[in-house]
Amino acid sequence: MSAFTLAAPARFLLEVKKSRFLALATPADSPGQAMHYLGDVADADATHNCWAYRIGQAYRFSDDGEPGGTAGRAILAAIEGQGLDRVMVVVTRWYGGINLGAGGLVRAYGGAAAECLRTAVRRELIETVDAELRCEFALASAVHALLAQTGTQKLQESFDETGLRLRLRLPATMVASVSERLRDLSRGAAILEPQDPPLR
Repeated sequence: MSAFTLAAPARFLLEVKKSRFLALATPADSPGQAMHYLGDVADADATHNCWAYRIGQAYRFSDDGEPGGTAGRAILAAIEGQGLDRVMVVVTRWYGGINLGAGGLVRAYGGAAAECLRTAVRRELIETVDAELRCEFALASAVHALLAQTGTQKLQESFDETGLRLRLRLPATMVASVSERLRDLSRGAAILEPQDPPLR
């Protein structure tokens, strides 16, 4: 099954009984990145800045002073309900003077987060593999042309006495076909060696 994250940050504003709930969502590749985003967008003058993130198997959430289980968990449920990964959502509340009760808070925090994510632009998370490619100088232009055709990303390029060395990132599903095309192109002289397990 395909996994998705956000293609860009998103926002949604909800008003419930004079309290305002601003949901802000962003793609996040690591817990550190998610917490950095919280530091950027949390409003010190607001009543609460509640949040949740899901990044692979890692997840965390905070009620930031709201009654336990009424905010952060509802935001996390919204992320999971939308089938998203690598996402951080912060819902900031400005209290309007009317208590919403536990059920009302869950609906407001979860609803603001869910609507923010529902309307956000998404992108598919594609598993990638880093690989190293070595070939002689004479093949350099043909190899570069092939890599451009296959959408392979060049991370690093260097030269030594044996020729060209490239560090590449490519979709995991393309490794076998790119390797085969390189072999055909170079009569077996250009070798693609995966460096690590696939990343998502």
